[in-house]
Amino acid sequence: MTTLIATSVVRGSQQGDSHGGVYLVDFQAEKVRRAIDWNSGDIDFQGRGWDRGLRGVEFDGGDIYIAASDELFVYDQSFNRKASFRNRYLKHAHEIHRHGRELYVTSTGFNSILVFHLDEKIFTSGLNLRVAGNALRLTSFDPAMSGGPMFRNQHHINSVWRDDGGLYLSGRGLKALLSYREGRLQPVCTLPAGVHNARPYRNGVLFIDTDSNAVRFETADASVAFPVPLYPEDQLTHHDLDTSAIARQGFGRGLCIVGEGTIAAGSSPSTITLYDIDRRKALSRVTLTMDVRNAIHGLEVWPF
Repeated sequence: MTTLIATSVVRGSQQGDSHGGVYLVDFQAEKVRRAIDWNSGDIDFQGRGWDRGLRGVEFDGGDIYIAASDELFVYDQSFNRKASFRNRYLKHAHEIHRHGRELYVTSTGFNSILVFHLDEKIFTSGLNLRVAGNALRLTSFDPAMSGGPMFRNQHHINSVWRDDGGLYLSGRGLKALLSYREGRLQPVCTLPAGVHNARPYRNGVLFIDTDSNAVRFETADASVAFPVPLYPEDQLTHHDLDTSAIARQGFGRGLCIVGEGTIAAGSSPSTITLYDIDRRKALSRVTLTMDVRNAIHGLEVWPF
């Protein structure tokens, strides 16, 4: 049992409503505490999630880094805001990932990955995914300068991962987990359309098959799939504010490793489920709300 930090996005919320928040979920004590209620008034209300809510989560020392759509926030352990950072090429951010002294941020609206240096507190570089001929290319750019990539959400990059071997990225439209090593971009494996949180794990790949309502772990020799929790329709709330183009139940997003063989995955309405990959079973589940618009986004183990 463990405590997780989760962010949420309220898809289809209106001006004046809460657009998501940050929660601490203690599975052992079966307690949930909302640490931040995100109700900023200067957001873009066009369709689905857009600027609503808070997204990826990472940690550096005692600091908590949380991405909003176009801003990177820093909080202390009591969730007092310490700082925030913007960049002209940061828009519709999704997941973030720390490796060493660098924080990798998905800028979905620009088909890019931005690199934020944790010591210098600036965005130092960027990588833009584009089509060149019949191939995909990652090209570098300076996020401090104009003349970078155009605003265009072509591949819907939503996942980034970095280890000592290289950088990994994926998105709803890529249908693959891509690796970038020593200037070379190549596919690691094919993936279904519409995935979130794809990353290498053990000897395979771990991801949420969002369009199929499943959490999957795939290797060359085996496949493990867990269905995302679904609820009777009469238990869900806020149907009157929802359309199928904005929000639905069973939308899977948010994934983290809890322990060896144990993972946590998020879904809507905001639900977090612990799964045991080796025993191929769900261990525990907590639902924060039955509001069908409210979806988990970022998910990490609380380290403090």
